[in-house]
Amino acid sequence: MPNVLVVYYSSYGHIEVMAQAQAEGARKVPGARVEVKRVPEIVPPEICRASGFRMDQPAPLAEPAELERYDAIIFGTPTRFGNMAAQMRNFLDQTGALWTRGALVGKVGSVFCSTASQHGGQETTATSFHLTLLHHGMIIVGLPYTFKDLTTLREVTGGSPYGASCVTGAGAELRMPSALELEMCRFQGEHVTRIAARLAGS
Repeated sequence: MPNVLVVYYSSYGHIEVMAQAQAEGARKVPGARVEVKRVPEIVPPEICRASGFRMDQPAPLAEPAELERYDAIIFGTPTRFGNMAAQMRNFLDQTGALWTRGALVGKVGSVFCSTASQHGGQETTATSFHLTLLHHGMIIVGLPYTFKDLTTLREVTGGSPYGASCVTGAGAELRMPSALELEMCRFQGEHVTRIAARLAGS
């Protein structure tokens, strides 16, 4: 059965909550071993506190070298100007030794993210993230349209075939991921894990 890692970066808790939902979905697959970890913060603590970052996240820190232990890795990041956050980029930039050995070739990789606005770069963040996974030889899995609510118009929501996402809003309209956005995370986590289980079994 597959070993699955959900590894994320979260400043304000949105991606942290989504990471737990991804793990809930992954654990629906019988026998799957699922861990949730976070990448290290690189912003100075005093700036984190002044900015209201969540600094008490219980998930343990991930190490780049440990990624090869997993059959599937689901990455979560907030969007920064249409790309992944610098904290996640910094983490991935330390995986050169894995790349040299082809340690992640054939493993499943998937991405989820968040933005403040509906058009704030959710798709560009996911697809640009995929470039790194492709360089590692990973098999990219997204969020298929078998999750029927990808096409819903009944509410403002994130989500695309590239992966689950949430719209956080800002200021007086700031919100945490909606029930629908968390459900798409669970669907993605289970979908990724089922594919990883098939590959591990072969």
